Amino acid sequence: MTPWEMVAVLAAGIAGGTINTVVGSGSLITFPTLLAVGLPPITANVSNNIGLVPGGLTGVVGYRAELKGQRGRLLWLAPASLAGSLIGGLLLLNLPERTFTAVVTVLIALSCTMIVIQPRLGRMLATRPRHAHGGPWLWLGALAAGAYGGYFGAGQGILLIGLMGLLLEEELQRINAAKNVLVVLVNAAAAILYTIVADVDWLAVLLVALGSMIGGFAGARLGRRLSAPVLRGMIVCIGVVAIVKLLAG
Repeated sequence: MTPWEMVAVLAAGIAGGTINTVVGSGSLITFPTLLAVGLPPITANVSNNIGLVPGGLTGVVGYRAELKGQRGRLLWLAPASLAGSLIGGLLLLNLPERTFTAVVTVLIALSCTMIVIQPRLGRMLATRPRHAHGGPWLWLGALAAGAYGGYFGAGQGILLIGLMGLLLEEELQRINAAKNVLVVLVNAAAAILYTIVADVDWLAVLLVALGSMIGGFAGARLGRRLSAPVLRGMIVCIGVVAIVKLLAG
């Protein structure tokens, strides 16, 4: 990797860490950058996943105020995210990339749709009792999102926000904070698996990690200041970009 390529990967890590904390889908910046500097697709994917874990941790720290009172909810959902991550990691190592592209595209489109209709649907369901932790449907959704994230992380945050927005009676900023925790768990579990069985470019990991840590703090400062409509609009816009990039790829 040349010095200019290293700078490009570091910059992509900063941008990716910021976007991951605010919404998700930061991998749509970091993953193509790693491909552009010459890494093979699988190596780029696993190196990107491992490198984004530190940035996710800084994002969680930045959103710590919004995490108050959510311990029980996260303990309920964490096993689903961890199990799903391992499933997705195994799929990555055994299935061709094209097999999952169609599914990923549909999931991101569905997530964006859920986020758009969430306020209206939430009002329609206001009189219907909801489980404090989201119930079994959210648990299964976290499992599916974890599998998706373990395979290809871009968009898992959008999927989680869409699911939690529909199934929880909660503010969007607090949902975003919980999303950050679950995404870190997914990425960390997948990273452990990849470290053991996959080919990792550790220079790429270091550069993405340094950048994503900076971006994680910046994203938390930015995301916490956004109103719910603005944050919802950003989520949908990034989701549309994700779909276009996946279809183009």
